[in-house]
Amino acid sequence: MSTTEKETNQPVKKGSFIQENTKSLAFIAGAIVVLIGIYFWYQGVYLKNRAEKAAGEMFKAEQYVGVDSLANIAINGEGGYPGLEKIAAEYENTKSANLANLYLGGIYLRKGEYKKATEALGKYTATGSPVADPLALGLLGDAYSELKDFKQAATYYKKAADKSANKFTSPMFLKKLGLVNEQLKDFKGAAEAYNKIKSQFPDSQEAAMIDEYIARAEAQAK
Repeated sequence: MSTTEKETNQPVKKGSFIQENTKSLAFIAGAIVVLIGIYFWYQGVYLKNRAEKAAGEMFKAEQYVGVDSLANIAINGEGGYPGLEKIAAEYENTKSANLANLYLGGIYLRKGEYKKATEALGKYTATGSPVADPLALGLLGDAYSELKDFKQAATYYKKAADKSANKFTSPMFLKKLGLVNEQLKDFKGAAEAYNKIKSQFPDSQEAAMIDEYIARAEAQAK
């Protein structure tokens, strides 16, 4: 019997996963290599190209965002430029699409389309921005307030106030939190929100007349 025949006739040890699944493992290993390659191409080439294109198309839409009379153009686009809705839908996973959802939420709020506002703002992903992130949460609070869903509104106002504590957005959303807590008959929670403005943000615009709100909430809480 030749050496080759002896090697071929060697019994395979049962219970050895590697020996019993050599072909499967080789296939899996190859697939992992391919998937890793696809991932880096997707991140480094595909997403980068889409992000650059989205940013270019976003420029025109941004010019209309703050003008109420041009709100529909900002949403739907004009001529060869897509609107915010199309940018948000077609360029998912890009910064421009994320920002488009924030813009859309603000515009829908101004138009009184509160359900659409919650849908757009719900798609916004936090970026670490000390301005945009709490603003998105606060606008969600505004939308739910207008829909009379004060419990949800309170949740988002609290998140907005805590997200990036500063004297500009935090006292504004704390005051709104207090007001919706009053709507919910949670006067203790309202007083806590108002007192937080007084103690932590005494120089803010909201602090100027906050004593009146504190007195009202504390009187109701008794």
